[in-house]
Amino acid sequence: MNDHTLDQAWSGASLLGFAFPTIMMMIFMGLYTITDTIFVSAFINTDALSALNMVCPLVNITVGLGTMIAAGGNGIVSRKLGAGQIQEAKEDFTLLIMAGALIGFVILAAGILWMDEIIYGLGASQLLFPYCRDYLEVLFLFMPANIIQTLFSNLFVTAGKPGMGFGLSVLAGVTNIVLDYVFIVVCGLGIRGAALGTGCGYFVPAAAGTAFFAGSNHTLSFTKLKWRWKVLRESCINGSSEMISQLASAVTTFLFNITMMELLGETGVAAITILIYSQFMLNTLFMGFSMGVAPIIGFNYGSQNISRQKKVLQISIGFIAAASLLVFAGSMWGGPYIVRLFVSDTSEVYKIAAGGFSIFSYSFLFCGFNIFISALFTALSNGIVSAALSFMRTFGLLAGGILLLPKFWGINGIWLAVPAAEGVMFVVSVLCLILCQKTYFR
Repeated sequence: MNDHTLDQAWSGASLLGFAFPTIMMMIFMGLYTITDTIFVSAFINTDALSALNMVCPLVNITVGLGTMIAAGGNGIVSRKLGAGQIQEAKEDFTLLIMAGALIGFVILAAGILWMDEIIYGLGASQLLFPYCRDYLEVLFLFMPANIIQTLFSNLFVTAGKPGMGFGLSVLAGVTNIVLDYVFIVVCGLGIRGAALGTGCGYFVPAAAGTAFFAGSNHTLSFTKLKWRWKVLRESCINGSSEMISQLASAVTTFLFNITMMELLGETGVAAITILIYSQFMLNTLFMGFSMGVAPIIGFNYGSQNISRQKKVLQISIGFIAAASLLVFAGSMWGGPYIVRLFVSDTSEVYKIAAGGFSIFSYSFLFCGFNIFISALFTALSNGIVSAALSFMRTFGLLAGGILLLPKFWGINGIWLAVPAAEGVMFVVSVLCLILCQKTYFR
């Protein structure tokens, strides 16, 4: 019997209790992310808000790299913990953090060298270019911290310390919000202040996580570095669905931006920015739950405890179903109120975004299940299936919808693209789960 937090019989209450800190961590992350954009819209202007969405694909790629290593490595580390290979799990953990830091510094160097080319490549207009450059000049300096804190946010759960991840997320969010106000409103630094506040929000959990894992009396801690290329390769393959998801988000955000720029100009880009950030906020419940239960699934897979695995799956599906109905109802009723947080209800941006919410909201009936099933296969170390599902959901179907549907329904085609993609993906995810029952749950 393994003396580990993950090694227990799970009930609905205990499973939700274990996942709760991670859920709250993601919800709080969504709250402070959306607060960040609200500050930009309210205290700078909607062009600065549009600029945030223009550079968002770059942030997606950075987060994707960190999440790929974290989620893929998470499956390996939790599996080895379940098999009782504690020292090897610590060595792999140390390797993953070092690899993430190295990638972060490579991104920093590339950003400094090719700043203008990156901004124009993202589709920024002459009006938005200065905002994009001011923002990225600061944000690039914090890219290593961004990747490291992404790694820690996942691996705190595997270490049996989900509360630590939540606490640091709250601290990072409060730091971001307070410094946004100080830098943007008090100091008048404009969009540079927004980037500086966001960067400090990355740095706090990165520094605190480094200090925590430097201790030797934890389930996971830093130890002597051993470069196992097989572990890195398996982590990247196993976590490729998360990378594909973020890369696809980068591409689809780019497609949203250029399509809205063609249809409605910078005003349209500001409207789609509001909906994209609101979607992230409302999806954090599903992402947090999936992250929270993933180590449990990986642990039981490593220990070959099929009965517990089936119980966890049953509870998870029930929770996702109930949460999907709740989020859908909330978005249908509260969509206009969310938009008002960003802009006045008399503005053109409000009219565009609020109108889109009533269509966009139907995606929340399906996306929770799709997010969970992709995370499930990652936790089971089946990166190929997970990557295929993520690719179809976040790129193949969505990108096709963005490119095709506006040709028939104009702006309504933009809002239809997401629920259409999620609905089709729901059917595919159900089929994959049914087909893989014999392999993993019998």
